[in-house]
Amino acid sequence: MNIQDNSRYREVHARSLADPEGFWGEAAREIDWIEPAKKVFDPSLGLYGRWFAGAVVNTCYNALDRHVAGGRADQLALIHDSPLDSGVTKFTYAQLLLEVKTLAAVMADFGVTKGDRVILYMPMVPQAVVAMLACARIGAVHSVVFGGFAAKELATRIEDAKPKLIFSASCGIEPGRVVAYKPLLDEAIRLSSAKPQACIILQRARQACELDSGRDHDWAELRAAAIAAKKSADCVPVLATDPLYILYTSGTTGVPKGVVRDNGGHLVALKWSMFNLYGIKPGEVFWCGSDIGWVVGHSYIVYAPLFHGATSIMYEGKPVGTPDAGAFWRVISEHKAVSLFTAPTAFRAIKKEDPEGKLIRQYDLSAFRTLFLAGERADPPTVQWAEAQLQVPVIDHWWQTETGWCIAGNPVGLGMLPVKHGSPTVPMPGYQVDVVDEAAKPVAAGTMGSIVIRLPLPPACLPTLWEQDARCKEAYFHEFPGYYKTSDAGYKDEDGYVFVMGRTDDIINVAGHRLSTGGMEEILASHPDVAECAVLGIKDAIKGEVPCGFLVLKAGVTRHQADVEKDVVALVREKLGPVAAFKLAIVVGRLPKTRSGKILRGTIKKIADGAPWTMPATIEDPKVLEEIGDALKGRV
Repeated sequence: MNIQDNSRYREVHARSLADPEGFWGEAAREIDWIEPAKKVFDPSLGLYGRWFAGAVVNTCYNALDRHVAGGRADQLALIHDSPLDSGVTKFTYAQLLLEVKTLAAVMADFGVTKGDRVILYMPMVPQAVVAMLACARIGAVHSVVFGGFAAKELATRIEDAKPKLIFSASCGIEPGRVVAYKPLLDEAIRLSSAKPQACIILQRARQACELDSGRDHDWAELRAAAIAAKKSADCVPVLATDPLYILYTSGTTGVPKGVVRDNGGHLVALKWSMFNLYGIKPGEVFWCGSDIGWVVGHSYIVYAPLFHGATSIMYEGKPVGTPDAGAFWRVISEHKAVSLFTAPTAFRAIKKEDPEGKLIRQYDLSAFRTLFLAGERADPPTVQWAEAQLQVPVIDHWWQTETGWCIAGNPVGLGMLPVKHGSPTVPMPGYQVDVVDEAAKPVAAGTMGSIVIRLPLPPACLPTLWEQDARCKEAYFHEFPGYYKTSDAGYKDEDGYVFVMGRTDDIINVAGHRLSTGGMEEILASHPDVAECAVLGIKDAIKGEVPCGFLVLKAGVTRHQADVEKDVVALVREKLGPVAAFKLAIVVGRLPKTRSGKILRGTIKKIADGAPWTMPATIEDPKVLEEIGDALKGRV
């Protein structure tokens, strides 16, 4: 396959690897620095080197102040759309800056200074964005913990980050239920030996809470008093290598992994990505349908769109059920979004409820031009369905909490490359992605192996884990010397396209054959009655592991479930052959997922294997696991 002539990708990527300092030094000109870097990259610092060493900068200034000064004061910066609660609220750049300056002054009154940690335990409300930017303004290090996270998991994060201040709300709102946050927060603080000096609580109209007179403060009252007193906080200069935030990736047992994001590299890479990867121009409306509790929400709801001078949509709702499977099209149409970035699971849910796309045609999507998917592997049938229904490019791209932005994608701004279904396309500038064997030796094109990234990692990727350099080195840089371990498995084809087939844990060993569950899921998802699926290896006394497929059927399917199960078993045997040992498919009503839309394959496997399991802290609806257990009875 010849790469399209009009794409600048090949030359840009080659230059980023041949001359990384020149490449990222040029990209850094898009940022307003207080002092420029003494070295664009200093290999002598940190675990593998540090970007923009010696530079001084402020992230909040680059997100807000410079745009207000530069003519965007009256442009919309943030649109908050909440079908669950408050309707639509809009903030111009000037209005958002006023809110941030005010809250930053309130934080300073509580003694929060540069380097102090602040935890946010918040729902999808605009005050959460204000709090993140206010932390960045005064050099405090924020750590957002997903709202509604269990008390024990929140406690481990409080214990590790030792926050001076916690921002929270009385409740979160989800379809059909209200989640009281305050009891969870109180219990987490009780469990942790590290105690915050104060908590600032946003009282929501749907369900207020009682405040502890010694520790808790009412957000609205503090804001009103600060505005009346004309309090305001200026931007605090910080080093480019100082931490902007900590984002925890796990921690149901022991000490969680706190991924650190720095200020300078984060600014440069995210600003570069908005046009070169996503094709967004300043002033355009960009919608990232994630949650601020996840890295995608940090990067592309809060930071990157504002660095770029775009308008960002923050949505408190679901792809289905708020009120129906047309929710996304209503938001795009109403706010004239040119691009949506969401998870493949969101589209599988929409496809299940509206398989013919009738709701799509009820809305004016004339401004909409690109759909981006990330978070889980985008299975080809879902991508093809979205392409057919929307008639716009549907771009799968792959990245991780640790990287903070895209590892492999299809660069719209540089000129799109041909789409290959099942692949997130090619490594982005700054990333040398290799596929290697157990000895860290690159394997031939088309051969499955461990996907790794050659060091140094590009700007915005993690420099370390919070106060755990040794653990970071062991977890990410030890197994494959000279590389960052992604813990994903897959292959590269002859054109250099990356195919991510699942976590290395999801490659199952069937009688000595290493098989990809992602490849089997692709086959299952191609069946016309299947809306979404998950394949995992379950214990087998003879073969070690055998694959088991879980199927969710499209709305309106009338065929008998057993017939569909037989169909997909035959389909896998036809496409992969008997080596796959695929004999068991089970129709279920729904799959257990995290609130970010990832299928909890590991928990399903433990239930199927009869192994001990604990309730995942991020599960969307715990009742689904009972349903899975019931479906498995008598089948395994």
